[in-house]
Amino acid sequence: MGAVKKRRKALVDEAHCVACGCCVKVCPLQAIGIVKGLTARVNAEKCVGCGKCARECPASVIVIQEVET
Repeated sequence: MGAVKKRRKALVDEAHCVACGCCVKVCPLQAIGIVKGLTARVNAEKCVGCGKCARECPASVIVIQEVET
């Protein structure tokens, strides 16, 4: 059996996101979008966990977490 791979991914606390769009502007892979004008959502397939969105978020509601792939 192969070893479990872990990758870093951004995760938005959608309950506290104000959909300002700052994260969308700084994502180099266009992995984040604003959904229905209410919250940011990360496309995990595109996200490489660089952390630019988390650093840019004025509400500090984006975290980078390791997830198993």
